[in-house]
Amino acid sequence: MFGGFILLKICLSLCCSKVTDNAKNSLASLKRKNPRLEPTLAIIQAHNDQLTQEANKNLAKEIGLRVIHICLPEGSTKDEIVIEILRLNEDPNVQGLALDLPESLCSSKVLNAVKPEKDVDGLSSVNLGRLVHGDVCDCLVPPTVCAVMELLEDIGGKKVLLVGTHGAEGAALQSVLQRRGAAVLSCHWGAPQLQSELRHADAVVFGSAKPHDVPVSCTKPGATVINCARDPLPEKHSYGQQNNPAAEKTVGSLAVAMRMQNMVKNMERWIQSQQYRKWDLHSLKLQPVSPVPSDIEISRAQSPKAVDVLAKEIGLLTDEIEIYGQTKAKVRLSLLERLKDQPDGKYVLVAGITPTPLGEGKSTVTVGLVQALTAHLNINSFACLRQPSQGPTFGVKGGAAGGGYAQVIPMEEFNLHLTGDIHAITAANNLLAAAIDARILHENTQSDKSLYTRLVPMVNGVRGFSAIQLARLRRLGINKTDPRTLTEEEISKFVRLDIDPSTITWQRVVDTNDRFLRRITVGQANTEKGFVRQAQFDIAVASEIMAILALTTSLQDMKERLGRMVVANDKKGQPVTAEDLGVTGALAVLMKDAIKPTLMQTLEGTPVFVHAGPFANIAHGNSSVLADKIALKLVGEKGFVVTEAGFGADIGMEKFFNIKCRASGLVPSVVVLVATVRALKMHGGGPNVTAGAPLKKEYTEENLQLVADGCCNLQKQIQITQLFGVPVVVALNVFKTDSPAELDLVCKIAKESGAFDAVPCHHWSAGGKGAVKLAQAVEKAANQKTSFKYLYSLELPIVEKIRIIAQKVYGAQDIELSPAAQSQVDRYTRQGFGNLPICMAKTHLSLSHQPERKGVPTGFILPISDVRASIGAGFIYPLVGTMSTMPGLPTRPCFYDIDLDPITEQVKGLF
Repeated sequence: MFGGFILLKICLSLCCSKVTDNAKNSLASLKRKNPRLEPTLAIIQAHNDQLTQEANKNLAKEIGLRVIHICLPEGSTKDEIVIEILRLNEDPNVQGLALDLPESLCSSKVLNAVKPEKDVDGLSSVNLGRLVHGDVCDCLVPPTVCAVMELLEDIGGKKVLLVGTHGAEGAALQSVLQRRGAAVLSCHWGAPQLQSELRHADAVVFGSAKPHDVPVSCTKPGATVINCARDPLPEKHSYGQQNNPAAEKTVGSLAVAMRMQNMVKNMERWIQSQQYRKWDLHSLKLQPVSPVPSDIEISRAQSPKAVDVLAKEIGLLTDEIEIYGQTKAKVRLSLLERLKDQPDGKYVLVAGITPTPLGEGKSTVTVGLVQALTAHLNINSFACLRQPSQGPTFGVKGGAAGGGYAQVIPMEEFNLHLTGDIHAITAANNLLAAAIDARILHENTQSDKSLYTRLVPMVNGVRGFSAIQLARLRRLGINKTDPRTLTEEEISKFVRLDIDPSTITWQRVVDTNDRFLRRITVGQANTEKGFVRQAQFDIAVASEIMAILALTTSLQDMKERLGRMVVANDKKGQPVTAEDLGVTGALAVLMKDAIKPTLMQTLEGTPVFVHAGPFANIAHGNSSVLADKIALKLVGEKGFVVTEAGFGADIGMEKFFNIKCRASGLVPSVVVLVATVRALKMHGGGPNVTAGAPLKKEYTEENLQLVADGCCNLQKQIQITQLFGVPVVVALNVFKTDSPAELDLVCKIAKESGAFDAVPCHHWSAGGKGAVKLAQAVEKAANQKTSFKYLYSLELPIVEKIRIIAQKVYGAQDIELSPAAQSQVDRYTRQGFGNLPICMAKTHLSLSHQPERKGVPTGFILPISDVRASIGAGFIYPLVGTMSTMPGLPTRPCFYDIDLDPITEQVKGLF
């Protein structure tokens, strides 16, 4: 008997070694393919079991796994355990989660709190359901069950008795045994037939410790007896084996090895889940009606998918989204690391001809195009749009979600607060503005010593510099870390920014059209001790922080850009930055969620990113680089990302290429140039178009001559696109007043002028179906060879870069700088900012600086009244004439029509 026990121990040891070696080799193979892989298993214990803990640690170390033991106090409640489980579920550094708990705590509430994808023990209802239904590839067999099956020999047709097995583990064991062909009978310890069944069973599995008052007679000679009790590691139990040649097998250490093997399998599944996933997108059906209802009626008639459903359809992982309500979610930047080896899709820019004040429908074309690509041609596509400011939403312009049957839904959420990004920008911008004025006040009213004492205070008897203060010391050439060692001269240099109030360029912002904030006076309270200066408010989207959000490529890059923002000059003419004010870290904290793009959907259920909304005049007018980069990974190599540039191609597209593409490193595949018959008629000499006023008959009746004359603007915009070496497809946005002859004429002239194709589009009235021909043209154009190039070298002087844009893009004869503009150019050049790209701030209503000059003006001198810089965003912006950064409300603003139903809580009157 003693020899049999030794033999059994050897058998168990060999089984353990085999499982351990297999797991070790499998994990080593995974790590060779994924060198940065750090598989981590978290084990929650709520009792003091040193033997099990040591077994887990030793085997994990041998295999190459990292184990974290969370030892909760004995007596912990189920709710306390669930809280810990939920915390570990959300920890991206933990890939597996196991529970070592007393049976009394292993309730379904506790077991099901574990995320199925982290359930190494395989005891959650999701995992168990897959196992029972035979979906073995999609589940993990519980370690104890694996150990039992490893110890049992061929059991097909044999009788297996389960004693004291219950719950999830018992159900799993019974299911696996039956699938192997065994006849399974289950008994509890107090069952009257237990003695009889023990004598007839070919194998007996004890699922729990035998009660002391339950006698167990000898089992059938030769029967296999396996003990799965919760405390099997000492391997000391023997139930009725004294006169039985069959020795009892315990699963303790083997079950631990099986748990580690499950963890390695889980890692294989986890790695697979991190790979690019093919889309499984189900589009929403549209039922267009005529006449076309209002935008909000169309939006409300469609039932959007839950955003987590959409996210899963396009391959986003559950830990990559942060859900806001039912229809919006932030997408985490970690996706870029996960899909870094995934090839990008095709990159499409939607631009336009010089527009009328009514706009020509670039957003509508963008949405219609992706609806056509994905919902009708089954091609992965993503639209990337700017977030609209609430100022124009309540003012005069309206929203920017597209329109008709080509829009983003829910459109009221798109056009209002969205996920709070603009509010975050407002808070960050105004914190910096407050820091500027406060610093000037404190420097004006305190000595160097007093300033130093307050800037570097004593905390718990110790004075120390913060990280950002140490960085300032290094920039000043003071390589000291002990505040006590600075000389008086060094202290003065450190505490004095000496900001020249007359040079402050940083303004406060608010996301409301308020003309009375265009010029204000600050500091009039007595507490500000006479420090009064003139200032102004800008609209929130005009903040440089918005431009930074749109151009940044990572959290670290955003933080560095925020620190580089120049807010003023000191009295020696040197730039003063946000980093000098010590506010960079705080700004980054306020912006840490705003940097994540917001996922929404079109009317046909295709994905949209809404992110950033910089002004298209003093900034570059494009949505974010990060949204584009994430979307390009998600659509896959054959997919399309369609983004939009503000205003006409001469402004938005030129900035997209020369500023945004330099920041992102991305190369566009196609430009879609949006035109309308009414805009071309205006450029051909038609009467002025005014928002809100009825269109004159020239725009509602066929007039081929006006159209032909106005096509000069379309031809010029095609030529501008060709300067960058990118193929162009003209999208003719059709209105019901356009005649077939007018549409044919525009398409003919566009193709003769170098467009790859020109297509009439009916997406506004028909949804994606009305833009299928455009989508097909874009797909063909994207396969053309491109020779993309920038318009100018960054090494050229600032004035020369301005001249190149003015002459080659706008058609100007030359430029003329005012003395103030020339002075600023000289200053920026001295300060080392001369190699930044140019962001021209001029009217969007003409190729020239004069809004009334339509068509293609020539022979004009472009006046540069001033030159400013957004150093953090990374561009110089010359002002062509005056440029308002705070819109005003008209006589009858949009808010007259906007209301809220207090019963249904639905928004009324929003477009």
